[in-house]
Amino acid sequence: MEHIMKNMFQSLGKSRTANRLAKKYGLRFGAARFVAGETTQQSIEAVRGLNQDGRVATLDHLGEFVFSEEEALESAAMCIQTLDAIASSGVKSNLSLKMTSLGLDISRELCVNNMKRILDRARQHGNFVRIDMEDYAHCQISLDIYRELRQEYDNVGIVIQAYLFRTMQDIDDLHAFGANLRLVKGAYKESPQVAFPEKSAVDENYKKIIQKHLLNGHYTAIASHDEAIIHFTKEFVSSNRISIEQFEFQMLYGICEDLQKQLVKEGYRVRVYVPYGVDWFGYFMRRLAERPANVWFVLKNMFK
Repeated sequence: MEHIMKNMFQSLGKSRTANRLAKKYGLRFGAARFVAGETTQQSIEAVRGLNQDGRVATLDHLGEFVFSEEEALESAAMCIQTLDAIASSGVKSNLSLKMTSLGLDISRELCVNNMKRILDRARQHGNFVRIDMEDYAHCQISLDIYRELRQEYDNVGIVIQAYLFRTMQDIDDLHAFGANLRLVKGAYKESPQVAFPEKSAVDENYKKIIQKHLLNGHYTAIASHDEAIIHFTKEFVSSNRISIEQFEFQMLYGICEDLQKQLVKEGYRVRVYVPYGVDWFGYFMRRLAERPANVWFVLKNMFK
């Protein structure tokens, strides 16, 4: 049953019709737990609240369904607006983005030009931009563009997914770039030809890439709510005398609040991924697919 529900939500997340309906009816039925709002100001207020108890953030203006150059330019403008809002408000936050929202599926040149505009503005503000990794079909081109951008910018990082077979080789290939990586398990539905189908294998690979990237000496964001992974990381950095300044824990807005706060009390840097915007449906569906408990939360809100 859990597997069926996961597949259903992942499929819904890619549906253009469902996405249009979600935009029409707004943040209903519990989505507001995971999405900070539809406006930039709402997202800034959410980050300010996180900052007050010692957490930092990375803001993501959601957008995954871009079908024209005009929409891609609008999405890039929203990223720049978000960077300006972070700077003017003084909140502690980076920016995260998806390159498909910047026109990657339309034109590589369009996407790269948008990325450079965003990175130029981030550099003016002394800020950092994280490229989110998307599905396997976009993996290689995302890494290729990241390498191209690193020739000119040092304020950009990318995400690596533990459930892909190729990931260990990608870590090796990115070593020469001194890459700042967010390491995740992976949330997209992928073929068993390219990804580990078993959770235990994904967990094992996740531990291996955490070890490798930390020992390579590069900044590492461990993005997980799995307390076993968090405990493993704590033990590993302690036994290998890795500086607390070389890594951070990252979690999603609205999930594991108590754990986030406990890690801050223990002296670790905790960064919360804070998504916002009107194009929130695909993101919300992936959160429901990940954990059945999230589904029950939503169902309870529907009948309140």
